Amino acid sequence: MKVDIVTRSGDSWSGESDSVVVPAYDGELGILDGREPLLAVLREGTVRVGSGSSEKTFDIPQGFVVVDTDVVTIVVDDTGETYLDLEELDD
Repeated sequence: MKVDIVTRSGDSWSGESDSVVVPAYDGELGILDGREPLLAVLREGTVRVGSGSSEKTFDIPQGFVVVDTDVVTIVVDDTGETYLDLEELDD
């Protein structure tokens, strides 16, 4: 599935993934191919983007996630004290 991560400050990252785990407001939410459409509020925590045997992780302050037709869009509010550096994911 396609994963897009965008921040309010304008940074973005896109990639392909087998699974995504996000820190939803009421607990961790696992997302796999074929997931029903959803919109969820994200709390501070760690997002995990998995592809095969590799996994990329990063901490987010807060935001929301939208899932629709095997596209996962994570919007991160990084306008507060915490800044998310998406270049970390390209390693």
